[in-house]
Amino acid sequence: MMTTKTSTNPKSDALDRIAEALERMSPAPLSTPAFESADAFVWQVAPDALLPVSNVSRVEMGLLVGIDRTRDTLFQNTLQFAQGFSANNALLWGARGMGKSSLVKAVHGALVEQGHPLKIVELQREDLPSVSRLLSYLRQSSHRFILFCDDLSFSHDDQHYKSLKAVLDGGIEGRPDNVLFYATSNRRHLMPRDMIQNERSSGINPSEAVEEKVSLSDRFGLWLGFHPCSQDEYLDMIRGYCAAYGLTLDDAELRAQAIEWQATRGGRSGRVAWQFFTDLAGRSGLKL
Repeated sequence: MMTTKTSTNPKSDALDRIAEALERMSPAPLSTPAFESADAFVWQVAPDALLPVSNVSRVEMGLLVGIDRTRDTLFQNTLQFAQGFSANNALLWGARGMGKSSLVKAVHGALVEQGHPLKIVELQREDLPSVSRLLSYLRQSSHRFILFCDDLSFSHDDQHYKSLKAVLDGGIEGRPDNVLFYATSNRRHLMPRDMIQNERSSGINPSEAVEEKVSLSDRFGLWLGFHPCSQDEYLDMIRGYCAAYGLTLDDAELRAQAIEWQATRGGRSGRVAWQFFTDLAGRSGLKL
């Protein structure tokens, strides 16, 4: 006859269940990642993990037209860091679609091709509260890392910016020597202009009302501005794509189609230029 085992200590069983639930909520700490497995990683939380990216979506630096001075400045700053010298955190801000994130990835790719063992780790804005844990993992490594946050901005009730200060220059430990932080944003001060004006006009002490948040952008040693491109720059971008991919088309016809395309989009940018070229390549039977 089969007997069923019953608990003789209900309190002990309850404690065991609570312990198991806590283990599920707080998984074991992340083991040391195999940074040699890739040059790029994506940080995820719950549970913490650094996921390798084998094929980074990037364009060649030579295809980034109209941002020569900005490109050279960021490349030199990153090269200094890759070589073990001092370098600044960088904020790339300005017009949409003008190659801010593309430039960060292109600079990293160019330095890797030159033989510099530089890693890039992408951090999502909503995961900023976990950045102290990420830095503790990176600090233990002998590699050098670009910590990259794309499309960074904050609203009036957003407290994530406090976590970012530890990355830039805050805290007792400060930023690890082997980590450099690059961010892109459409906003120079990482927050809407109307929010800054409203807080200054309604605050008890107007100068202090926005100082804490505005000072965040001041912690970036490099401010690199991106501005809307001219029509000539827009056309040069498209011609550069055509040359790089071997697509030939009468220049007058190319110009007419490109201008018509940008008119339907209501503006010009590097993103619009690439979207036009993608459409043109597809109609021409060219696989990208």
